[in-house]
Amino acid sequence: MMARIEVTRLTDDTFRVEVHEGGGSSSHEVTASAADVQRYGGEVGAEKLIEASFRFLLEREPKESILARFDLPVIERYFPEYPREIRGKLD
Repeated sequence: MMARIEVTRLTDDTFRVEVHEGGGSSSHEVTASAADVQRYGGEVGAEKLIEASFRFLLEREPKESILARFDLPVIERYFPEYPREIRGKLD
């Protein structure tokens, strides 16, 4: 079953992400500046980019392993393929 991901904008560049999967859920706070959104997502909105980014992460680790609070570019430090692969998830 695919995870349900809810992205809520808290401030201009801060988002709360709730991941519901397998009868459990996790909550995360992600910071994504306008420059981050442009760099990784192009013309895609921030919420869509963050949702796709969480799908990318969930393919690689359980929701419990995703950091509770992080800046979007941190994903690239752990997964160098992120910038290349995230574009494909946005099409």
